[in-house]
Amino acid sequence: MARYLHPSTHAAQTATLPKTTEPSSATAPISAATPSTSQNGTINVQAVTAKVAPAIVDINTVVQTTTGTGSAAGTGMIITSSGEVLTNNHVVDGSISISVVVSGKGTYTAHVIGVSPTADVALIQLEGASGLPTVTIADSSGVKVGDPVLAIGNALGQGGAPTVTQGQVTATDQTITASEGNGHSETLNGMIQSDATISPGDSGGALVNSAGQVIGMITAGEATSFRTSSSPIGYAVSTNNALAVVNQVRSGQATADVIIGAVGYLGVSVRDLDPQLAAQYNLSLTSGALVWTVQAGSPAEQAGITKLSVITKVGGASIASTDALGKAIHSYKPGASVSVTWIDQGGSSHTKSVTLTTGPNI
Repeated sequence: MARYLHPSTHAAQTATLPKTTEPSSATAPISAATPSTSQNGTINVQAVTAKVAPAIVDINTVVQTTTGTGSAAGTGMIITSSGEVLTNNHVVDGSISISVVVSGKGTYTAHVIGVSPTADVALIQLEGASGLPTVTIADSSGVKVGDPVLAIGNALGQGGAPTVTQGQVTATDQTITASEGNGHSETLNGMIQSDATISPGDSGGALVNSAGQVIGMITAGEATSFRTSSSPIGYAVSTNNALAVVNQVRSGQATADVIIGAVGYLGVSVRDLDPQLAAQYNLSLTSGALVWTVQAGSPAEQAGITKLSVITKVGGASIASTDALGKAIHSYKPGASVSVTWIDQGGSSHTKSVTLTTGPNI
């Protein structure tokens, strides 16, 4: 199983929720450049780094945890001079504040424009930004095994000049199961595999060709101790897949898989229930969305949902997994009232109308 490249969270102070905005319907799509044809097995590391690094940013987030708040770090790529940044959804997922460091420009507060959890793609906006350097995004359809690449990112979340590693494409169009290490995983398709060493914190960084064009977004690595260890096998979301999400977000076209602006918040963290967990906690169900924590003061707590409850329906739709719960909740806007059904640890069924608010995750 692949692991997301996301450093451990640490104790942090409380923070306000990040803003979200609806994109302008007049926003023009971003097009991919024709890829370089100079893929001859070599790469000028210094020249390519000098071209790409100014548009690689450090993303620092405050996230909600089971015990309060914590901090995490990742990477992003500036794709418009006005401060739109491409990164992974898992870099900003659950964040209650986002700050972005641009080399030579300073630190910006950022907010989420839109995300696709199923593609692990997010588009965020730096507030008050202008005149920023941008990456060049190439059409990834022609990427082939053996192409030389550089991986550029905020390795280990240390900040400062980005870390650069060299390798080559070892496979294309890969399907992987990526995990955050908390029991939640998702399947990602069309991934580019390379042997450029990557580390926690590189998520959202650039996989670039010998011409300094971005062909993929670093996303996951084959590392057992993924929060502290580097991985010689890395996976990147192809730029074509990432741009498809970006342009859908920029056009304001929300779907079940692409979330734009603020979405409903129930106030729970969940795990996929399996027979082993069911037996361990003596639950009557063996599959579904198992409530692991309930945030204080959240709509879930106010409705009476408790730890080790299994949420089975939202708005009349059956819930069989954490992904299904996320999609169901995120299909509603803050302020919406929705019927939620759950089975508590004792086996009793409950159904209540819950008014959703804004918040950092489900």
